[in-house]
Amino acid sequence: IENQQTLTTLTRADTRMLRDLRSLGLQWEGGADGGVCPGRNLSSNALQSLSWKTFQHLPLQQLILVGNPFNCSCGLRWLQLWQNGSRAELGNQSLGCWEGSVLVPLGSQPLHACEPPTVRIEHPEWVLRQGDSVNLTCHITAESLATGEWVVPEVGPELPIVTKLSDWEIVLEISNVSSNLNHKELTCRAENVVGPAEDSVMLNVTFPPVILLLHEAIPQHFWCIPFSVDGNPVPSIRWLFNGTALAEGPYIHTRIVEYEHNSTVLHGCLQLNRPTHVNNGNYTLLVRNPLGFATRSIQGRFMENPFSFSPEEPIPVSLSPLGTRNSSLEGPVETTDEHMFGVSVAVALAVFACLFLSVMLIVLNKCGRRSKFGINRSAVLAQEDDLAMSLHFMNLGSSPLSSAESKLEGLKSNFIENPQYFCDACVHHVQRRDIVLKWELGEGAFGKVFLAECYNLLPEQEKMLVAVKALKEVTESARLDFQREAELLTVLQHEHIVKFYGVCTEGEPLIMVFEYMKHGDLNRFLRSHGPDAKILDQGQGQPCGQLTLSHMLQIATQIASGMVYLASLHFVHRDLATRNCLVGHDLVVKIGDFGMSRDIYSTDYYRVGGRTMLPIRWMPPESILYRKFTTESDIWSFGVVLWEIFTYGKQPWYQLSNTEAIECITQGRELERPRTCPSEVYAIMQSCWQREPQQRRPIKEIHSRLQALVKTPPVYLDILG
Repeated sequence: IENQQTLTTLTRADTRMLRDLRSLGLQWEGGADGGVCPGRNLSSNALQSLSWKTFQHLPLQQLILVGNPFNCSCGLRWLQLWQNGSRAELGNQSLGCWEGSVLVPLGSQPLHACEPPTVRIEHPEWVLRQGDSVNLTCHITAESLATGEWVVPEVGPELPIVTKLSDWEIVLEISNVSSNLNHKELTCRAENVVGPAEDSVMLNVTFPPVILLLHEAIPQHFWCIPFSVDGNPVPSIRWLFNGTALAEGPYIHTRIVEYEHNSTVLHGCLQLNRPTHVNNGNYTLLVRNPLGFATRSIQGRFMENPFSFSPEEPIPVSLSPLGTRNSSLEGPVETTDEHMFGVSVAVALAVFACLFLSVMLIVLNKCGRRSKFGINRSAVLAQEDDLAMSLHFMNLGSSPLSSAESKLEGLKSNFIENPQYFCDACVHHVQRRDIVLKWELGEGAFGKVFLAECYNLLPEQEKMLVAVKALKEVTESARLDFQREAELLTVLQHEHIVKFYGVCTEGEPLIMVFEYMKHGDLNRFLRSHGPDAKILDQGQGQPCGQLTLSHMLQIATQIASGMVYLASLHFVHRDLATRNCLVGHDLVVKIGDFGMSRDIYSTDYYRVGGRTMLPIRWMPPESILYRKFTTESDIWSFGVVLWEIFTYGKQPWYQLSNTEAIECITQGRELERPRTCPSEVYAIMQSCWQREPQQRRPIKEIHSRLQALVKTPPVYLDILG
């Protein structure tokens, strides 16, 4: 807004809401070029005075004020101080002010009795006890008129009394000091036309310990009895179990989880690793410091007693009621007949148990053979060698595994078998004569992927472009796994899952036919549409347009939609990443890949145990530490996918090695907010990265939130760009 002769004032109220402003540029838009100048200035206006309050909340990097007819007064002293300190590049500007009818340089103009105030708090003691009273006196010194005030945090119903003895002394009187004031800052502020000043004192209030929270045990990777305690001095923490002192060790110990900033509050938990019924009982928390102590108890129950008798009592041998007849001062007398009867009963029970178990094993074995596909029914946990695969229905013998036998292990299902999900007759068979290969798209551990033309695939189209995956191995086990994968793929029908058209089993190689996505994998697409696209393609080809915030939200919403569908079927993906999503026409994004990640994105996987390769940078702590994969672990991975989208395809933890990344993830560190990411989207990422799986936001809620953001995108300004 340069050269505006009617601009005479710019007040504090005008900039009060601009807390994150780094530079303020006001320029006339009617310049020669008709555009907005990249300079940030207030030059050549009619400003005769300018208050420091206008800019007190703005960390300005540049402020240009040349060409304004300032009047020499104390109100400009702050500009002299800023010039001397080279703030906002004012030291390089030739500013002047009018002394009557004479224009003089502002930097050398003496402004008498024009200095900011000074503030000093006089306090009798640093350390107070809870319930004490205290008077704090604020002394203000200034050459010109100044105003002052006390700023006290609101920590209780009792308000402190402020007494103004004069313009230069203000007394703060606090009666019955509360423990809530411990480690809280009390600030005295003063200001005049030249600038502000303040002084603070932090109270140290001592008080006996108090137990703020003691909650019943909750299962995590271990069992935890959470607690929160406060006290000054910091209290010691002890536990009683059923009234006796609890001896802590590697399996039961106290762990402090969090310290509150500027507070003595401690948050922690009594951690129990693999507790059993023996650990059931009463747990008492005892906290103590020199001023007192506090206790609170909670019942801990971790496991039902697996025995019908107490483990401390002898196991009963005789079931005979005769034992009660022999009760006397001499004790029970066991006869030979009673002993033989007990042995007979025990033998009979043992024989019966063996026969029962044998029958059950035979029945289970027959039932298992009837299972159509022999699918493993473990719903959540699997062995380490089975956990390295990406989405099973998209990765027949996929790349993350490094041996031929590992390829087929990837198809071992981790889902509960449901007859409705599988139908051998439903798999569409494509004639080999209808497939015309055009050129190779890529190669993975399983075989090759080709672009092809397929005839007679859909009734409304004579021919269409498809992607075909040709299986390298044709062993009997490979054929069985090929058939099982095809049956599974046929079930998945969703607009954001790559469409599976069918198989060709005539001759060799075995072929699967998929929808063709013209722009390839999402990771490469993001990089080619990001700020570093020219660097990545080494100047070859025409640069693509950069993705906008709206584009990135659309991409994220589509992936979330596909994940909602998979979660509704109780399918666990286990390798959700942008490299495993494909991009088609009109920015349509779908989940699914052709198992080529190993060759193109080998650095995204970390070898475990010599052969298994895991995408640890996308995995939550429970998957890294315990190989536990659930729909909640997929939600964690989705949060990382969001981060990839808003960084234009960067590798998570790119600055760290694999072992360093594992350490960061397991210790609770989060990926930093990308520069192009609005706070609303980063909040979604953080809700995906909750350490406890059950605390992560459900994927359905995430999808709804992203849909809302697509309809009403958040306002985001890249001030660093």
